[in-house]
Amino acid sequence: MKLVIVIVRDDYSEVLQDELADAGHRYTKLASTGGFLRKGNTTLLVGVDDADVDSVLEIVRATCKTRQELITTQPMPMSPGLAVPPIEVIAGGATVFVVEVEHFERI
Repeated sequence: MKLVIVIVRDDYSEVLQDELADAGHRYTKLASTGGFLRKGNTTLLVGVDDADVDSVLEIVRATCKTRQELITTQPMPMSPGLAVPPIEVIAGGATVFVVEVEHFERI
């Protein structure tokens, strides 16, 4: 058995949850916050048999696409009047961990 940990931006969370549920995968949802962009994230914990890992990964790949996004940055404290142009970053997608589960029990 495996535990698939999927961290996605909140933008993709509901669609991903619907797709996982439609495919019969159960999950636990945790709210989380990203470190770099400080945006809202969702972490999904999906427990699956080894044979179902590829199915979960296919759903994540199809649902969570990356995209270019402009973000604004704050000027440095020593130069408060300096205008800082927005920078382009790659956002979206998903971070996925697949972890071996030694024991699983539903109580």
